[in-house]
Amino acid sequence: MLIVQKFGGTSVANPERIKNVASRVAAYRAKGSHVVVVVSAMSGVTDNLIKMAAQLMPLPNEREMDMLLATGEQTTIALTAIALHALNVPAVSLTGPQAGITTDGVHTKAKIKNITPRQVRSLLDEGKVVIVAGFQGQTDQGQITTLGRGGSDLTAIALAAALKADLCQIYTDVDGVYTADPRVVPGARKLAEISYDEMLELAGLGAKVMQSRSVEFAKKFGVPFEVRSSLNDNPGTLVKEETRSMEGVVIRGVSLDENQAKITLVQVPDQPGVAARIFKAIADASINVDMIVQNISHAPNAPSTDLSFTVDKPDLLKASKIIDALRKDIGAREMIADEKIGKLSMVGVGMRSHPGVAAKMFETLAGAGINIQMISTSEIKISVVVDIAKGKEAMRLMHKAFLENP
Repeated sequence: MLIVQKFGGTSVANPERIKNVASRVAAYRAKGSHVVVVVSAMSGVTDNLIKMAAQLMPLPNEREMDMLLATGEQTTIALTAIALHALNVPAVSLTGPQAGITTDGVHTKAKIKNITPRQVRSLLDEGKVVIVAGFQGQTDQGQITTLGRGGSDLTAIALAAALKADLCQIYTDVDGVYTADPRVVPGARKLAEISYDEMLELAGLGAKVMQSRSVEFAKKFGVPFEVRSSLNDNPGTLVKEETRSMEGVVIRGVSLDENQAKITLVQVPDQPGVAARIFKAIADASINVDMIVQNISHAPNAPSTDLSFTVDKPDLLKASKIIDALRKDIGAREMIADEKIGKLSMVGVGMRSHPGVAAKMFETLAGAGINIQMISTSEIKISVVVDIAKGKEAMRLMHKAFLENP
């Protein structure tokens, strides 16, 4: 049996926790399994590296940031291998490039192009545990790249697909996927299973368990995986293909993304091609745009409109500079950037066959005096932007209305 196990930053936060990871891996190997371990940087290390770079320059060169950030995972793989050696378990650490992970050339947000895990297979055949640095790879030209937020999860799932692993386990500091963040919502409960589509929406909407790219990759290549805690032996949450029984649950979970920022362009000329210019400039900078709202213009002589969109908060400075440079060119009056927003979302495949979810959501928020700034919907999701100060309260209200007192 071949198992890929991924351990996040909190699971390898210090030498004691690394020893715990090593013991867990050794136990699986003792049962006769071949094990590939993917690890993140130790908790806090990546953030500290980013802070140090920011002290030298507000927007550091992205190639050099990749060189810097890749060192975090390389520290952890070596320490994990040493911890396994202390248990007399043969183990070898590999960087992402050594494991055969090839990416495109977009620094700090690279996408995996291909995995050729020859060295990983060879070491497994020798009976060794292979420890791979998550979050990193290299281009065809040999440039070190990093995969962005959730990159270690993506590494694990991509390796599981490439190696045709029997099982992929994503270890974190929580027991599995909950109906909401249990640290914010006391009534949140753990889910035994969840569909790829539901997990994809929750991951993309701020649920802190996984990032959406990893789930998207798992769905594309049919890799079922289990989210579970590295701190206990409780069963986790299985993420897999949708089954008919899942449709009976209207709402699977509620999430709050506080990592969003909003940019508004005021009085943009309401003309063909203006929006295309704005979003092409943003796309050319490899910035993902999420929600977009444009007001309807009613002025017949000099029609103009307000255009708002959201980006990840770390991209706000970069996006603001791009938009501000375009503003005069396209004839917009001003640009407003707002970091004090949160994106509240409800997800469930059961929404397809249960009308009235949006009405109940809006009514509940209105009753608590919470204003909705933007709205976005899909077949299995409703998202709204609210003031970040009201975000957690809104999350608790939604969970109570739909999952505690449906």
